[in-house]
Amino acid sequence: MNKQNNDKTDIISRRDFIKTSAVAGTASFLVGRSRLFAAGSDKLRVGLIGCGGRGTGAAMDCFNSSANVEIAAMGDLFQNRLDDSLKRLGEELPDHPAISKDQCFVGWDAYQKVIDSGVDMVILACPPQFRHKHLAAAIEAGKHVFMEKPVAVDPVGIRSIIKTSDLARKKGLAIVAGTQRRHQGHYLEIMKRVHDGAIGEIVSAQCYWNGGSWNGPGGKPEGMSDVEYQIRNWFHFVWLSGDEIVEQHVHNIDAVTWAIGATPQQAYGMGGRQLRGGDGNIYDHFAVEFEYPNGIKVLSMCRHMDGCTDRVSERIMGTKGSVYLDGAVGWIEGPNAYKYEGDSPNPYVQEHADLIRSIREGNPLNEGRQVAESTLIAIMGRMSAYTGHALKWDWVMNVSQLDLSPPEYKFGDLEVRPLSVPGKTELI
Repeated sequence: MNKQNNDKTDIISRRDFIKTSAVAGTASFLVGRSRLFAAGSDKLRVGLIGCGGRGTGAAMDCFNSSANVEIAAMGDLFQNRLDDSLKRLGEELPDHPAISKDQCFVGWDAYQKVIDSGVDMVILACPPQFRHKHLAAAIEAGKHVFMEKPVAVDPVGIRSIIKTSDLARKKGLAIVAGTQRRHQGHYLEIMKRVHDGAIGEIVSAQCYWNGGSWNGPGGKPEGMSDVEYQIRNWFHFVWLSGDEIVEQHVHNIDAVTWAIGATPQQAYGMGGRQLRGGDGNIYDHFAVEFEYPNGIKVLSMCRHMDGCTDRVSERIMGTKGSVYLDGAVGWIEGPNAYKYEGDSPNPYVQEHADLIRSIREGNPLNEGRQVAESTLIAIMGRMSAYTGHALKWDWVMNVSQLDLSPPEYKFGDLEVRPLSVPGKTELI
């Protein structure tokens, strides 16, 4: 979505990335290519599904990540989104060939037309509500995938993602997710040290995404259907975004889960909507206690409110030290003190470089299950806050029948679900 571009604006030039990657030894074009792609060449043809700000940014990151990559097809539900994306790609990627108009698709079936257009890989960047359906179609068609986080908005969608990810593994297809911290230099090095025992046994952690307000839209224009209005403003509706704890704070939850190496056994959360203006039905603050195995307690907080102290970071405490991490820096305190001062290629480009390298080397990455589990942790926290109930992981993963999908995907009337009220909202 456009508002999230602020945390993905450090897009470096193709030339600069190649220089940086050469130093780091990670650019995919430096390794041997072990498979051919469409039309018998080693050019990787990529299709973009979802042409908003994040999708367009991901397409540029993908092109800048490696040699012999082409954005060959594009699709979106809305013509103006597609047109805006084409214009931006033309302006910011002058080295990229023009995308043929007959490879640009609009409508509810645009995703399938992109998949069927002869591409080797697709970027899935539509609102999270649609991710599980689009992933299933792509993997069934034999395409490699980059998919933005989060990957679902409810437990039913998560189960679909896990099933499809397992199928991708059997078919030898790659799936990389937009949890870019897992491809970022200081996160990788510090997590390696944590897993090697640098801070001893983990005993607790905190993770935060506290920032300024994102007010909701100002009301549905005359003549626009409910469904179109909600999709165009998707972040503000739970069925499309999963709420801020799922759509945004999943980054921090994923980092802590990565450090611990397990999923939580229970979530106990609270939250509400105090200052967020406009319509929609998402909260503006959450606080959740997650209990991981061995009694590890994790405090999770996210908030959209102006005039407050901002914090977007993770802290992990162990028996022999502690770790601090955020998007720019990371260090370890204690007997094994360490601060990362190595190379830092742009992680939003690096995740595509790692994906493409894995495809060309014939050893495809598959991050589907790990991002599904991290997304479900965030969903579990939201469900606990919405209902007021402490929830068990096994129940949410295997029993909950919560499905936020509409009766059918089409333009028309769609009543907005009422704002959740703890103690009154039904647990499904």
